[in-house]
Amino acid sequence: MGRGVSSRVGALAIALSAATALGAAGATLAQPAATTAAAPAPAAAPAPDAHHGKEVSYTCLGCHGIEGYKNAYPMYSVPELRGQNPEYLVIALQGYRDGDRSQITMHSQAESLSPKDMADVAAFLAGKPLVPSGKGGPVPQAAQLCVSCHGQDGVAVAPIYPSLAGQHEDYIVRAIDEYRHGGRKNPVMKGFAANLKDEDIAQIAAYFSRLTPALGTEPRPYTRLSAD
Repeated sequence: MGRGVSSRVGALAIALSAATALGAAGATLAQPAATTAAAPAPAAAPAPDAHHGKEVSYTCLGCHGIEGYKNAYPMYSVPELRGQNPEYLVIALQGYRDGDRSQITMHSQAESLSPKDMADVAAFLAGKPLVPSGKGGPVPQAAQLCVSCHGQDGVAVAPIYPSLAGQHEDYIVRAIDEYRHGGRKNPVMKGFAANLKDEDIAQIAAYFSRLTPALGTEPRPYTRLSAD
């Protein structure tokens, strides 16, 4: 084979090799990028531990564990918590911690609790949440809007709302009054309470406080200072 022919064959081989390489590179580029590995799902929050909540809540029971206990000043009954929705109790504690609810004792208590402590304390104090009865007497006009969240039978329609069945009448009055005057900063409740007259609040409190099955008080453990 002559030198010229050999040169041309060599050049052709190089060209074919280059074309093959380019084609392979093009095919690689044309392929979709490999899917990146999915990020691991965040770990689920641990279930509330009512046993731990009992250990943490010993100071809570100093008020909430005494039947009929009243706040000293201004005087009103501390709320009953047994049967309440634990999700709502956590929201309430967060409100006291963050200053959305104005009560110095509760602020100090809530500020000392971790998120897990709050969930555990709420689970213990709530116990078994109330179950809707499907009953309830004639709803007074002032409470017509209330039942859309708090239930005609006083059992909340969703866990983020408080059940009111059997709650202390004077506590319900106090809570609504705080929403009305800014002591609690929930915008929905503030807008609702702003339109209520004193007699409306009295009707609402009287209605819900008489409903059953009712909220109750989680009794505190016996101490030498107990009445019995």
